[in-house]
Amino acid sequence: MGSWLDGPKAAAEKMGADFGHRGERLGLPKDGPGSVAGPGRRLGALFVDGWLCSLVAYGLLSRGDQAGANLWTTPLFYVVTVVLLATSGTTIGKRLFGLRVVRLDGARASIPQVLLRTLLLCLIVPAAIWDRDTRGLHDKAVGTVEVRI
Repeated sequence: MGSWLDGPKAAAEKMGADFGHRGERLGLPKDGPGSVAGPGRRLGALFVDGWLCSLVAYGLLSRGDQAGANLWTTPLFYVVTVVLLATSGTTIGKRLFGLRVVRLDGARASIPQVLLRTLLLCLIVPAAIWDRDTRGLHDKAVGTVEVRI
């Protein structure tokens, strides 16, 4: 009963399969700076960024109108995320959680990569599908990874 509750990875590991640590296939360290960010940190950073954009949309753009705030939140999130990732490689939420978005070779993501990655992130579904390194489809599509700093 425990094998199907634990999931396929745990069952395969019990049979002797070695998947290595998260990010090993990408040549990234197991822990510390440069290692693949865990899902908890990534979701926390996304929540902070989304909350800040909602706050700005509600207070400044919609002048207290809830329907107007809902209309402006996603476009504002897209613009803020693209600008911050293209210039510094991190957003406010990512900075608070110690994260950065980089290319697989460790360099800063290019502007086209940031534009497409953020668009796919706003669509939600690509970001909700992860591989065993916990890279979402939005990261895999553009060749980026979110790492700890």
